[in-house]
Amino acid sequence: MKKILLTVVLGIAVGAAAQTTSQPAQGQPATPPAQAQAAAPPAAAPQAAPVIKDPAEYNAYVAAVQATDPNAKISGLEAFLNQYPNSVMKNQALEILMQTYQQAGNAKKTMDTATKLVTSDSCNVRALALLAYFDRVIAQGGDPNAKQMLADGKKYGQQGLDCMPKFVKPEGTSDADFQKTKDQMTGIFNAAIGISSLQDKDYPTAVKALRTTVDQNPTDFSVVYPLALAYLGQTPPDYQNGIWYAARAAAVAPPAAQAQIEKYARSQYVKFHAGEDGWAELLAAAKANGPQVAVKPAPSPAEQAHNMIAATSPEKMDFATWEFVLSNGSQEDQDQVWNAIKGKAVQMNGTVISTTATEFMIAGSSDDIDAKKADITLKFEDKVPVKLIPKDGASFDFQGDPASYTPNPFMMIMEKGQLLRAKAAPTTKKPPVHHKPAAQ
Repeated sequence: MKKILLTVVLGIAVGAAAQTTSQPAQGQPATPPAQAQAAAPPAAAPQAAPVIKDPAEYNAYVAAVQATDPNAKISGLEAFLNQYPNSVMKNQALEILMQTYQQAGNAKKTMDTATKLVTSDSCNVRALALLAYFDRVIAQGGDPNAKQMLADGKKYGQQGLDCMPKFVKPEGTSDADFQKTKDQMTGIFNAAIGISSLQDKDYPTAVKALRTTVDQNPTDFSVVYPLALAYLGQTPPDYQNGIWYAARAAAVAPPAAQAQIEKYARSQYVKFHAGEDGWAELLAAAKANGPQVAVKPAPSPAEQAHNMIAATSPEKMDFATWEFVLSNGSQEDQDQVWNAIKGKAVQMNGTVISTTATEFMIAGSSDDIDAKKADITLKFEDKVPVKLIPKDGASFDFQGDPASYTPNPFMMIMEKGQLLRAKAAPTTKKPPVHHKPAAQ
């Protein structure tokens, strides 16, 4: 646990604690703790401040809070709380004790005191912020009890958000400092809620909570990367935001993790965009903490089909590309391919799915071969001798003339079928295995 983080969480508490350590007049109202003021609704009439009536209790409290040595202050406050567990100054004493433990660097005692303070004062937002923060970061650090700590952190986070409207500005605090503290605590509470929700795969809640925190803390890797995962975990994934915050996470990641996070962000970009073009520019903008860059989606199947025709003439395409264009292209693009190959003898390799003496069902693309799904019907003019019919699942060379096709589900009818053996006819032979381009 880092002492500096405790200081951040409790930054405003120093001033509040300093105000409460002045000696109250015996039998007169002691300076009210901020939480005692906050407990009343904003529109409520002012309430009387707590009064220490017992001289011995009064002396014990004043001696403890005015001690200049931290160890003496801790001992005095612990003794005061043990001796006067129902004192009107209990919550204020606990808050000063929590702050003193923090200043002494004793994180465990700080957290123990915060727990006691929340038990006594359920809307003490400083204590709630400490508990929400440390339950979250310790769980993220791989604590064996992480699941329970995240659940506890979420509980404290929601409790803190519910209490924020009651949080009253301590006397002597500027409006700007008070707003800064409220924003900081709101971020802490939302982070605890968001990380726990992400663990529970409640992605919408995680996105809402973590986005609030990240907007306030754009360089905090511990919340930026989880926000990316929350966006990308949704159904369907929010690639626009998910890819951007994954790139931001790569930019702010610890050096040892930076390459791995950048690789993940790039893979999500390529998955969505179907290419690396534009990735370097997006990553540079993320590293510069610039404005979010939009990611252009991958081309539609029809656009991909059109690009294939622009890049390769139909006569030079493999069978899988024919299948993709004829299944996904515009009618114009389908016609361009079909008119180029219809009625022209094609030699290729395929896998037998089933056979009769006059008709073979064949898988011609590797995807359909893997799926054991026919995409070619090869028709013979004469019966094929039984001894020449290949077994189901066998790979073999054949020739046929494309005669017709249906786009979905794809099936090409080839006529004038021939089995190829020793010597092939002088026609273009298609490669035996090609994957169909992936439709986005």
